[in-house]
Amino acid sequence: MEFKVVKIETPEGCNVILGQSHFIKTVEDLYEIIVGAVPGAKFGLAFSESSGPCLVRVEGNDNDLKEAAARNTMAVSAGHFFVLIIKDAYPINLLNAVKMCQEVCTIYCASANPIQVIVAETDQGRGVMGVVDGLPPRGVEGDRDVVDRKEFLRKIGYKR
Repeated sequence: MEFKVVKIETPEGCNVILGQSHFIKTVEDLYEIIVGAVPGAKFGLAFSESSGPCLVRVEGNDNDLKEAAARNTMAVSAGHFFVLIIKDAYPINLLNAVKMCQEVCTIYCASANPIQVIVAETDQGRGVMGVVDGLPPRGVEGDRDVVDRKEFLRKIGYKR
């Protein structure tokens, strides 16, 4: 077995949800979930089928995001892995709906941060061991940081 690190290439202004699912119908079900949860969101979704023709199945409503999702999915090349790239929405807007999709087994991360996927490769194929999401902490927030956090959440409309 060999471990590899795969960097996820996130388009500017986008968020990414990485997960594992178990069935080819995932791309269609997640498409419906996303447009139902956030109708104005732009997105691309790619899913690695891991039996039969073993293709990357792609859906979405933005061609650039569909292509980016497919590239990232191919770079990871793990069975039943999916990449969902969203724009004009945040993961918080649709993450619970994605988690409730009956085919979704695991969510590895939902982030706009730099992401690395830790992949194990065996003679059978590849599997995701986990992700590195963002950077390590530089310290504990102080009083000014608390004020900044609260102002930011209100600025983007998540708190009153």
